[in-house]
Amino acid sequence: MIKAVVFDLDNTLVDFMAMKRQAIGAAINAMIDSGLKLTREEIQQRIDAIYKERGIEFQNVFDHLLYDEFQKVNYKVLSAGVIAYRRAREAALTPYPHVYTTLVNLMKMGVKLGVVSDAPAKEAWLRLSYLNLHHIFDHIVTFEDTGKRKPDPAPFERILSLLQVPASEALMIGDWAERDMVGAAQVGMKTVFARYGDTFGTVETNADYEVNDIAELLEIVRKHNQ
Repeated sequence: MIKAVVFDLDNTLVDFMAMKRQAIGAAINAMIDSGLKLTREEIQQRIDAIYKERGIEFQNVFDHLLYDEFQKVNYKVLSAGVIAYRRAREAALTPYPHVYTTLVNLMKMGVKLGVVSDAPAKEAWLRLSYLNLHHIFDHIVTFEDTGKRKPDPAPFERILSLLQVPASEALMIGDWAERDMVGAAQVGMKTVFARYGDTFGTVETNADYEVNDIAELLEIVRKHNQ
């Protein structure tokens, strides 16, 4: 019996990496137009290096870039980059196909819905709210809720406690095998690998199921709930 489905957020509900690429590209063009004397390739390389060092959710990447270049922040260039980034992010932030219909159908089946994300709480909630998904989920666990990142068991145990569902009756879907699948499996949850969101070229997922479309979740749940 499956009484709850828990979702990863980025690259499972929303194509985070595609959004990030488009937003960064728009910001780079805007900063060059505002006077940043570096090539597009040089800026991209420096931004990639900052994200590699600080993490993909680092919020002050443009400040860091400009300080490294000028030993101070050029606010004309910074503001152009930030505004372009935000506009492009909003335009590109869309759910994967069939996300809404899948979530609604799961709700109709009486299945509880949760999210476990390593993203900072503010950013996770902003993304969910922008997608108008924030009212759909019963509970959401972000990094701040446990101070632990997947595959640590703490986030998974926390969402199960909030949903009041035993691990054996919960299913976790995510795109990162080493974090989502391993973390969920070690607490006893069933696992579904979101092949459609895989950005690593994952070969071995060790998941109970793999899906190429989020809508395939419905048949998996029905199979368990017959």
